[in-house]
Amino acid sequence: MLKSEFVTKIAEKTGLTKKDVVAAVDAYNETVVEALKDGDSVPLKGFGTFTTSTRKTDNGETVSLKFNPSKAVKDAINEK
Repeated sequence: MLKSEFVTKIAEKTGLTKKDVVAAVDAYNETVVEALKDGDSVPLKGFGTFTTSTRKTDNGETVSLKFNPSKAVKDAINEK
């Protein structure tokens, strides 16, 4: 799903303008990235948790982004 499609769906579901949804989505993305850069996890109850892990490699450190979906998300995906 493209960002524009995502924004349209949220606008339709909430009654917000697309401009307001774009601002909220951008702020959400920036906030999650800032938290992850600071080494924090980002748990979103009912959705899942974003975390990072760092491991040493021969070329330095590699940071991996992980997402652990909630049981509700897993169940919804599996019931397609």
